Amino acid sequence: MVFGVFDGLHDGHQFFLREAKKQGSYLIAVVTPDHIVQEIKGRIPKENLEKRISSIKKENLADKVAIGDSVLRSWQVLESYRPDLIVLGYDQTDLKKSLEEYFLNHSWQPEIKSLAIFKKEA
Repeated sequence: MVFGVFDGLHDGHQFFLREAKKQGSYLIAVVTPDHIVQEIKGRIPKENLEKRISSIKKENLADKVAIGDSVLRSWQVLESYRPDLIVLGYDQTDLKKSLEEYFLNHSWQPEIKSLAIFKKEA
């Protein structure tokens, strides 16, 4: 499972999703709803939720695309899918801390792995 806004699906997003897919057999990409992006980043995404989901599906970068929780850090999506592995981008340190705190109080805990930064080849 991965989490992201995926606003304007660029090379870095594609690299992230492809690398995450290599870590397991089935990839669920969780896309952050517009109002949660506003809450986290202080701005709404350039592309709406439907467009961001459509872009991931069109590029066939995930086995399933799910909508993130409507309440920040409620983690209902985790309870729904109970992934074995959560793959994070190099810059998702706050998300990693939040997930680690969440799993302190739960009997199951997936592996959490962070990927290296994407470097565009010249």
